[in-house]
Amino acid sequence: MPIYALVDVNNFYASAERLFRPDLARRPVVVLSNNDGCIVARSAEVKALGVPMGEPYFRVRDTLQSAGTAVFSSNYALYADLSARVMRTLEELAPAVEVYSIDEAFLDLTGLDALSDPLEFGRQVQARVLSDVGLPVSVGIGPTKTLAKLANYIAKQDPQHNGVACLREPDRRTKALKNIPVKEVWGVGGRFAERLEALGVRSAADLALLRDSRIRQLFPVTLARTAEELRGRACHDLDSEPAPQQQIICSRTFGAPIREYSAMREAVADYAVRAAERLRGTGQYAGALTVFLRTNPHLAAEPQHTPSASSRLPVPTADTRDLLTAALHIAEQLWQPGYAYIKAGIMLAELQSPAASADLFTDHSARARSEQLMHTVDAINRRHGQSAVTFGVQRRGPAGWRMRRKNLSPAYTTRWSDLPVVR
Repeated sequence: MPIYALVDVNNFYASAERLFRPDLARRPVVVLSNNDGCIVARSAEVKALGVPMGEPYFRVRDTLQSAGTAVFSSNYALYADLSARVMRTLEELAPAVEVYSIDEAFLDLTGLDALSDPLEFGRQVQARVLSDVGLPVSVGIGPTKTLAKLANYIAKQDPQHNGVACLREPDRRTKALKNIPVKEVWGVGGRFAERLEALGVRSAADLALLRDSRIRQLFPVTLARTAEELRGRACHDLDSEPAPQQQIICSRTFGAPIREYSAMREAVADYAVRAAERLRGTGQYAGALTVFLRTNPHLAAEPQHTPSASSRLPVPTADTRDLLTAALHIAEQLWQPGYAYIKAGIMLAELQSPAASADLFTDHSARARSEQLMHTVDAINRRHGQSAVTFGVQRRGPAGWRMRRKNLSPAYTTRWSDLPVVR
């Protein structure tokens, strides 16, 4: 019988901020979204205060300050690096791993000798990730991915499980599913929960008992597969080799509205450079590029302008220089004076492998030189910081349009100058 585990880092962003700050071990911690707008991560202490996820920070600032809360801006470099470390650790513990999100991964445990006691194995996973990376995780185990996901939900909700729960045994599973709202089932959520509850399906157990013919009559086939998984029959295999990305988007809301093209040119250039770095990280080339600009739709009294345009690249590429040229050409065509732009973005599309992008006319020596140059730039920036090497059109240093991150923590794991020092 198949057996899966879902490993999820507890309050990932908040836990990441605590990792190099032991003084925050028992203090409430929140992490804010882009431009320090809304709460996107909360420690357990903040959840106990009743502060909801997604709440605008200004509305709960006084409550958080009264509780002595540590407030952080999103530190994406730190989170991405710690996520990679967690995933590498998990890959040493299981024969196959599917990275589901930045803080979650499914493990295929089928055939592992250690699974004679799945709860003990889950505790070993907890101890190993804590030892190797320093982050706390919860582990849910079950004969299907859906049940592993629900076991993880139980592990987090019920303190008596100490972060590890298993739904492998049928009797245990039947009892547990009765106490889980149907909206918490993976693949149900808000999309189908109301319709299911109108049919009297209020718990995960109710969904498992619903006839397949009835589900297929009223819902997509994906929900029928979910019900099958709740019954203990695996319908979703582990995808340890995710499909290549179809597109890459780099977009940010500005820290202050842009009214001058010179500032917009800098911003679009910055986003194009970041998108190109991410593209090379996937090992692919882009065949098309889109640029879009946005004014603030919430300011009805302000004139609105939301243009976008796309361009096919002459030759698929991952060279920042080529992507910059195309992006700035489009941005110049889109720009209209008299508007206050609040956001811009770059989308790279028609992604393909380097082999698929080559033809009889490809200049392989020029491509090799381009790849070597970009590899060198990326390596320097990884070692010395994202802006160690920049392109001429980019702005170095502060700019009014840059995203507000007043509470940004150091890049502890990705910048030499930010390494903690013990004295």
